[in-house]
Amino acid sequence: MNNKKLSIIIVNYNGIQYLKDCLESIKKYCSLVSYEVIMVDNLSIDGSQSYIKENYSEVILIENEYNLGFSKANNLGVKHAKGEIILLLNNDTILLNDFSPLLKVIKRIDVGAIGIKMLNSNKEYVHSFGKFPKPMKLLKLTNLNETRRDLITGNFTKSEYQVDWISGSFILVTKEDWNLVNGMDEDYFMYVEDVDFCKRLRNNNKQILFYPSFDYVHFVGFSLKREFKLIQGYKTYSNKHFSLIGKTNANLMLAINVLYKKIVRKI
Repeated sequence: MNNKKLSIIIVNYNGIQYLKDCLESIKKYCSLVSYEVIMVDNLSIDGSQSYIKENYSEVILIENEYNLGFSKANNLGVKHAKGEIILLLNNDTILLNDFSPLLKVIKRIDVGAIGIKMLNSNKEYVHSFGKFPKPMKLLKLTNLNETRRDLITGNFTKSEYQVDWISGSFILVTKEDWNLVNGMDEDYFMYVEDVDFCKRLRNNNKQILFYPSFDYVHFVGFSLKREFKLIQGYKTYSNKHFSLIGKTNANLMLAINVLYKKIVRKI
């Protein structure tokens, strides 16, 4: 009999160094709700699979024969989920408190997805949300950052904020709404799939909410390689969500963005 309320989906690729802290934090802070953990491993070569089998036999482990990427792996995990509520959680995260009060909020008819406050490895506030892109704004990806003072500074004056999109490192969503938009778009291998997912929820009149009173650590890294993957992701987004003129302008802005990085910043 299905008695799980929450299904936690973790996509793993060579993340063995993070798994213990992540899974132990789930045990600590999800004890008040019936839950399952589904880990989708994208052919790790660091011993992750054996580590899970030997130390966390309760985790449902799906072992892929090749690296499916983030979107496909999450979709696969959700297909196996028994819970009515889904939490997408990165493998390199640590929950810091009990977020079970949000399980009631996510079931509101007007709510599509919920994110919480992200902290980096030094427990400093990091933005885990942003604005939907517009063609001319893609000249600089920083144009997609939030401009509200509370969200910039982390000095929050409200318990709840509506945002355009939230980071895929922590996304709470009902399975019903996941199915409403057919999950994550598999044309994205990694990066910007979270923006696209939230956009499709918004297109279905669902709110995307950010709750700063709950938080988690994400060992997020910013590399030059990541910047180019983000640009590729936004190119895919533009081709899906913009008009013909919008696509043309967006692709031009992204091309200039890349050129700047290669010539001026010598990346």
